[in-house]
Amino acid sequence: MRSGNIPAVRFCCLDTSAPVGILSKFMRSSTCVRKAETNKMGSHNSPNRPPPREDNFDEELFEDNGMDGHNFDRDDDFPDEFVHVEEILDDDDAERMDNDMESDEEGAAGSESQDNEETEPIRDDAVLTFKEHSGPVFCGSFHPTEPLAVTGSEDDTAYVWKTSTGEVVFKSDGHSDTIIAASFSYDGSYLATGDLGGFLQVFRLSEAFKRVWHFNIGDMTWMEWHRASNVLMAGSESGEVYFWRIPSGDCKVLQGHNSKAECASLTADAKKIAVGYADGSVTLWDIKTTTSVLGIPPNSPHGHTEGVLSVSTDPEGSLFVSGGSDGLLVISSSAGPLGRIDVRDPVETVAFSPATDALKLVATGTLQGKITIWDISRQSPRCECKDDELSGVTKVLWTRDLTLLAATLDGSVKVFEGRTGQLKSTLLGHRREIYDIQMHKNGELLLTTSEDGTAKIFHLLS
Repeated sequence: MRSGNIPAVRFCCLDTSAPVGILSKFMRSSTCVRKAETNKMGSHNSPNRPPPREDNFDEELFEDNGMDGHNFDRDDDFPDEFVHVEEILDDDDAERMDNDMESDEEGAAGSESQDNEETEPIRDDAVLTFKEHSGPVFCGSFHPTEPLAVTGSEDDTAYVWKTSTGEVVFKSDGHSDTIIAASFSYDGSYLATGDLGGFLQVFRLSEAFKRVWHFNIGDMTWMEWHRASNVLMAGSESGEVYFWRIPSGDCKVLQGHNSKAECASLTADAKKIAVGYADGSVTLWDIKTTTSVLGIPPNSPHGHTEGVLSVSTDPEGSLFVSGGSDGLLVISSSAGPLGRIDVRDPVETVAFSPATDALKLVATGTLQGKITIWDISRQSPRCECKDDELSGVTKVLWTRDLTLLAATLDGSVKVFEGRTGQLKSTLLGHRREIYDIQMHKNGELLLTTSEDGTAKIFHLLS
C-alpha cells in the first residue's frame, strides 16, 4: 500500500557520514545487507517477504518474457524411458553409498556448527547491552539530542530504547522482513525504519511515535536521513535513488541504469551525492536538479572493473573515494577521477578522516583483516594498522581526534591511532560478528550491533 500520490519506488542503504557505514552502507552496510540477503535466501527461519504492492510495478517486473509456465501431472505424455528408472546395486556398492552419505551429512553438520559458532569474550567492556531482539541486529543509531537509541533486526522489529537503562520506549510493528536501516532525522523529530523487502515507515516522536508516512519500494539496499533536513534518502536494487520530503512525501528520483545502487555518500555541502553501483560505475549527482555532475563508467582507465562496495566523501572539500570488489580505491573530484590505488583485496569499507590542516587521510578495511591509512594528497599508504589478531573488518569509523575504530568479524572493536596505525585498545563484548557501529555526536559513546542478537553501548576513552 502506498501513502500519498508518489510514484512507486524501491529502497537501499546510504552513507551520509564520512565513514562508509551509512551509505552502511546505505548502512548499508554492505556486509549488513549482503548478510541479510543470504539469510533471506538460505535460512529456514527467515522472515517472509512483504505482500505485493497494489500498483502496476509487479506487472512491469513480471511482464511476459516468452516463457510459458507448465504444471506437470501424471497424465503428461513423457517418453517411456523417463517414467521409471531403477538402479540395482550390489552389496559393496550399497555400503559405499551409505558411507558416502553419512560422511556428507557429518560434513554439512560440521560446517553449520562452525558457521554458528559463538566465541565467548574474555570480558565485556560495554556499559550497556540491549537484548530484546530475537535475531541478528543489523543496524543502529543514536538520537541526536535525547538519551535514546534505535536498533533494527532480522526479527522484523525495530526498538527505541533508553541508552542509560535499555528500557524499551517504542517497538516498530508492521514490518515483515529483516530491518536493515533504522535512524532518527537530523533534528530528532522523526524515526525511520526500512526493511530488506523495501517497506519504509516514518514516525513522529512528539506524537508518541505516531506513524505519519509509509511506503513500499521493493528490494532495498540502503536508507538514511539527509543530514541537514527532514528528507529521507534510499537506494534501490534497480539503481534508482529516492528522496522524500517528510511528512508530505514529495519525491525526487535519481534515475538508475538497471544496476543496484550499492552505496552512497553526501558531499560536504549536502547538495550532491556520490553513488556507487554494482556494475562498477560511480556517479556524482546534483540532488536539486537530479542531474549527473560526473559519471565514471566501469572499466574506464581510472574506474572500477567490478562492483562498488563503499563510498566516502571529503567532509571539507570536493573529493570522494570509492572502494570496490576489484580491490581498487578510486579517488575522484567533481572534475573527474584523480587516481586509482590497488588495495589488493575487496574494499569492504572506506572512510575519510575529519578535516585537519595538515592531513587528508582515508582508511580502508577488508574482510581479509587488513586496514590501511592512505595519504590522499600523495595517493600512497601512510601506514597499516598493526594487530596480530585482527580479523575481517566490516566497518571503519573516525573520531574527531583522528582515532580510527574498526568493527570486526570476531565481535571486537579495534581502536587505532589513525596517524600511526598503532593499536590503542580493543573493545570486547560481542560473541559474533559486528555489522554496524555508530558514534554519538558527543564523541563519547559508541553503539554496536551484532549477529549475536544484541546491541551494546561502549564508552570511548579520550
